[in-house]
Amino acid sequence: MTIKIKKGLNIKLLGEAEKTLVDLKAKKYAIKPTDFIGVFPKLLVKEGDTVKAGTPLFFDKYRENIQFTAPVSGTVVEIKRGAKRLLLEIVIEADEVFAYEDFGSANPAELSREEIVEKLLTTGVWPFIRQRPYSVIANPEDNPKAIFVSAFDSSPLAADNDYLVHGHGEEFQLGLDVIEKLTSGKVHLNVSGDDASSKVFTNSKGVQINEISGPHPAGNVGTQIYNIDPINKGDIVWYLYPQDVLMIGRLFKDGKLDASKVVALAGSEVLKPRYYKTYVGASIEAFTNQNVKEGDKRFISGNVLTGDRVEQGGYLGYYHSLVTVIPEGNKHDFFGWLLPQFKKYSFYRTNVSWLMPNKKYQLNSNINGGERAFVITGQYEKVFPFDIYPMQLIKAAMIEDIDALENLGIYEIDDEDFALCEYICPSKINIQSIIRSGLDLMRKEMS
Repeated sequence: MTIKIKKGLNIKLLGEAEKTLVDLKAKKYAIKPTDFIGVFPKLLVKEGDTVKAGTPLFFDKYRENIQFTAPVSGTVVEIKRGAKRLLLEIVIEADEVFAYEDFGSANPAELSREEIVEKLLTTGVWPFIRQRPYSVIANPEDNPKAIFVSAFDSSPLAADNDYLVHGHGEEFQLGLDVIEKLTSGKVHLNVSGDDASSKVFTNSKGVQINEISGPHPAGNVGTQIYNIDPINKGDIVWYLYPQDVLMIGRLFKDGKLDASKVVALAGSEVLKPRYYKTYVGASIEAFTNQNVKEGDKRFISGNVLTGDRVEQGGYLGYYHSLVTVIPEGNKHDFFGWLLPQFKKYSFYRTNVSWLMPNKKYQLNSNINGGERAFVITGQYEKVFPFDIYPMQLIKAAMIEDIDALENLGIYEIDDEDFALCEYICPSKINIQSIIRSGLDLMRKEMS
């Protein structure tokens, strides 16, 4: 299947990661329960405990079979809590040489679906499988109508998935063989139609390969689901990303939890933007130490549109393959809106950036204004590639109108699908958080 996305926006930033791979073994790693929507963690370890890669750290209070395991071996040195004893981080100081729990290798062709699910659950790999709607960890008792794997990322400065999986065709195919047995429907592997894709993707067997072209958010799994197999009320679709599939493939091939992943360090404030081979939950400081410019900076786990703001001493998000560093937007230009701007980008042609469509920019976190009246402008529809009324859906989420949310298509979208709307929003509204609140409301009331 070939699909062309027409609505969207590519934001071109300085600091794209060079295709140079550096091995990075950080001293500390952390699993953050706050990365998982709808999970209520129950601890299985305490400070001072030693763990192996694959040792359970905590499980979900309301779904005890879903557990979260250590990505590396070492010692639990900190269990960080926030307000009302909210569990924020489980920090592990890594061993020099990793020790692994032995789960045993297996051939997925010889296993039933139940045996595969049990192996994914006990090893802690299951949380990489998420579902739409709501973007929560998939329920192993469900039978999704399809599973989606987005093989490209169109967000600003995104890691190149072709580069991430290079040389790992065997593990990737094995991972696909595993997830193929989790659904009675199709497994959709979606590749970029704008650029040549890796043979690891194009030679994959047992999946339907779809070519999707167009501007961001063409790489968003929500956009792909909407155009290939839309979600109606009561439907469930699961999704993963290429490195998640690789991790599953390594588990069945070697019988151990190899939580290694390749992460891109990018952004205009990075001295040497490049790729690092590390492990899930690595310390951000390990990437950025002596490799960022002087001055106030914002560190983001993920991309600039949907990532999480972290401190330099923080940790990589569970689902992220990108660390972005941009200038902090704490400086304001005197009469900046009135003077000609050659170094700023504007969607609204308030400067000359529209005359230089291929120029890359050093943008900061300044939103250039404050919250204003939320009125209909017709601008969201220019970057929102769904046949949905975005303004009306946002307002329905604001007033918690469940009937309106259902009628307007809440099941088909996720907060990341509104990231561009938030970026160009003339009212400076935090749209993604509003949509997430609406999704949480629907999950609570309708699940």
